[in-house]
Amino acid sequence: MSANPGQSGAAPPGAELIRSIGPFQLTLYGLGSMLGSGIYGLIGQAAGQVGNAVWASFLVAMVAALLTALSYASLGSRYPRAGGAAFVTQKAYGMPLLSFVVGLAVVCSGLASVATQSQVFARNLAVLVGSPAFPVWATGAGFLLVMAALVLRGIRESMWVNVAFTLVEAAGLLLVIAVGIPYWGSVDLLAMPEAPGGGDSTAMLLVMHGAVLTFFAFIGFEDTLNVAEECRDPQRTIPIALVTAMAIGALIYVAVAVTAVSVVPWLELSMAPGPLTEVVARAAPAISPWVFTLVTLFAVANTALVNYITSSRLVYGMARQGLLPPALGHVHPRTRTPRWAALALLAILLPLGLFGSVANLASASVLLLLVVFAVVNGALFVLKGREGEPKGRFEIPRWVPAAGTAICLLLVGIRVSSSDWQAPALAGGLLVGILALYALLRPSGASGLVEA
Repeated sequence: MSANPGQSGAAPPGAELIRSIGPFQLTLYGLGSMLGSGIYGLIGQAAGQVGNAVWASFLVAMVAALLTALSYASLGSRYPRAGGAAFVTQKAYGMPLLSFVVGLAVVCSGLASVATQSQVFARNLAVLVGSPAFPVWATGAGFLLVMAALVLRGIRESMWVNVAFTLVEAAGLLLVIAVGIPYWGSVDLLAMPEAPGGGDSTAMLLVMHGAVLTFFAFIGFEDTLNVAEECRDPQRTIPIALVTAMAIGALIYVAVAVTAVSVVPWLELSMAPGPLTEVVARAAPAISPWVFTLVTLFAVANTALVNYITSSRLVYGMARQGLLPPALGHVHPRTRTPRWAALALLAILLPLGLFGSVANLASASVLLLLVVFAVVNGALFVLKGREGEPKGRFEIPRWVPAAGTAICLLLVGIRVSSSDWQAPALAGGLLVGILALYALLRPSGASGLVEA
């Protein structure tokens, strides 16, 4: 199976994406996306919902995420394409509209994440330096320009920066675990907030609600599929890196969850402005708070970088499929990066990052991602049942994508049925916007889809 860009609109010689990513780099790419700034705040919010059993919510979320991650790994070994979810959706269902919606939903998620991280970075930098020379909005804009420059510079440079940043953010979480291990066993890890009715069913419902929230901490594994055309031997590299990153991330998350509620009572943890900073402050008061603030800056920057790279490659891949204007599929002959795709995203990110808050947009895009995961799981289920469909180098039983679809839809149902209507409403608004864009671009888009 060829991993080259699509036959339609293929890049001229010397202007294709360059293959420079190996298993080690791709593992840290996926791990860096998962270990981003989300866990630093999520642990407190989840503890407020589930109490000391927050670790159980992480386990449930891990199962849901792992099933989908295995589907992505299998699809990556079959179709290592930059179009990622959009390409496999078209391959399985043959519906350009669905492929367009899936691709743009992932792009929206990436843009919301990068914009959010620009604001978080600016605020944390202001705390670290005390009296910043520039206002927060200017720092955020400068952050976005630096990220764009790095993405435009080249995939080799971006990946090595990602490796360094991932090691720093992993070290921060390992520090939390190290200082908190002496506290393990000091609390009842099944203690939960009191709820009307009580009983096992209520406890399970609390864990499931917590899983919807903690699932956000695992999002990022899907990013590996979108740099497939820049991987060496992608059919082998993608499954190895994706599964390894997921396993390492899950172990770290569960250990951090146990540590956090062991050191700080769950109610206090839920109200702490910086939950993990509070854990370190109590377990190891000799460690200065600015150390953790610095680690947070690396985590935030890494999350933004990975999401920017992923979004630009997805836009590039969709352009090569004919779903977006062909100019967005252009590759710079020297840097070998999709420069117009990256610059188009920057034009959206700068005003988006200047908004007062994009928190609701981030929540809505995560909800859309769950729907995307259900569609992608379903795509693998369809492809595995199709006669004559070539197999990949990493195959999984057909029940895995079926279970992944069911769990993702269950999480969507739980989230939509909650009392918080803002995220589902905004997700619906984003969907309407994507459909309107499809109607606008359709004359030059859907007809050019490429078969593998």
